Amino acid sequence: MSRKTAREVAMMLIFARMLGGENEYRCVLDQFGIMEEPPQEDIDFADSLVSGIEDNKEQIDELISQSAIGWTINRMPNVDLCILRIALYEMMYRSDIPHSVSINEAVELAKRFAGDKSPAYINGILGTLSKELSNSTLI
Repeated sequence: MSRKTAREVAMMLIFARMLGGENEYRCVLDQFGIMEEPPQEDIDFADSLVSGIEDNKEQIDELISQSAIGWTINRMPNVDLCILRIALYEMMYRSDIPHSVSINEAVELAKRFAGDKSPAYINGILGTLSKELSNSTLI
């Protein structure tokens, strides 16, 4: 499992928890067809994303709300919201990951799992937030 796959696993876990569903790594890995146990480093990365988002959800969601003009968190598609939370968490709390990587990975997740307009929408929100975070106007 790579970091890319770890992000997908984290997104699925966050999505499942939003809906009160299954929240075990093994179930998500089985859905991907990953039969062998992934390296501990990748499990740790996915776990850090999930727990970090859960610990900082209010602050992350507030920034998403501020940037999602015309949308509220409650009206946003759940997949889009999960993807935005992962990317914004990385941008805010993971200095080892460049903003551009977080944005690119979010757009790729949106292409794979979200609606047709979601990649552009997610790119726009994250691009704006990246500039604001870099200029220290947020947090």
